[in-house]
Amino acid sequence: MKSVIQSQKTALITGAASGVGFAIAKLCRSKGMHLALLDIDQDNLAKTKKVLADLDPSLRTEAYAFDVADAAAWKKLGAGMNEIFPDIDLVVLNAGKAYKPQESSPSRLKQWLDGEYWRKTLDTNVYGPLNGLEVLLPLLFSSKSQTPKSIVVTGSKQGITNPPGGGNPAYNASKAAIKSLTEHLAYDLRSDPTTAHISVHLLIPGWTWTGLMGNVGPTNEEEIKKPEGAWYPSQVAAELLEGLERGSFYIICPDGETDRALDQARMKWGGEDAVEGRPALSRWENNWMGRAETAIRADAEMRRG
Repeated sequence: MKSVIQSQKTALITGAASGVGFAIAKLCRSKGMHLALLDIDQDNLAKTKKVLADLDPSLRTEAYAFDVADAAAWKKLGAGMNEIFPDIDLVVLNAGKAYKPQESSPSRLKQWLDGEYWRKTLDTNVYGPLNGLEVLLPLLFSSKSQTPKSIVVTGSKQGITNPPGGGNPAYNASKAAIKSLTEHLAYDLRSDPTTAHISVHLLIPGWTWTGLMGNVGPTNEEEIKKPEGAWYPSQVAAELLEGLERGSFYIICPDGETDRALDQARMKWGGEDAVEGRPALSRWENNWMGRAETAIRADAEMRRG
């Protein structure tokens, strides 16, 4: 399957000013694509636009600074998009945030006593992509070209395995919602002959040194000091390209500490909690933790062959 990442096509990318978004934009530019770059960080977005425009001044590079949670800003963008980019081939809804609850609440329960923390997280991580889809899907539908197009939504392994230890259930829940809504979107588009040429993909990075972890702005990865086990954003972008070429819906990235087999074993264990009648999140439950670890390691070894 030929990827939509190719010369003279157009990519629209949110969260494009750093991390995975910037890496995807840089990959798209290296393949000769026009770029529409979106990010809330106006200063780094301006730097990103310059860096990418300088790579090939013959290609169009536009930047739009706004919060993806702002539905009105999305609609304003959509109103003028056809004049600037008559055809969008790749949409990457990548922007996301990991907010923390207020520290004023009792530490064990603070995440359940701070409604604003939940609202901010869901506004950015769930309504951000939904706002984008509301505006961009009609543009994709109305395109005169019926050539293949792709929508990529960035999820997280935390939306699948749902680890409780980080004290951030809102982030996990938002990424679980992203998994579900992206699955539905993929089914709906492929089930209608008029939209079957628009593929949908869920990008699931592993441990990646992104803006959420301090790697902010359009950085040169050769100059980044990162933990040994973490991936560079460019490795995630390369994995995305391979996944698009395979036609994969789930594009699950390993990292320097977790290989595919271990990811698969962890996801299988979590998914079987309901089937086996185990406690919710049994992998972290005191009475189940040892059994879970043993079973997951054995499963991973079997998968490695």
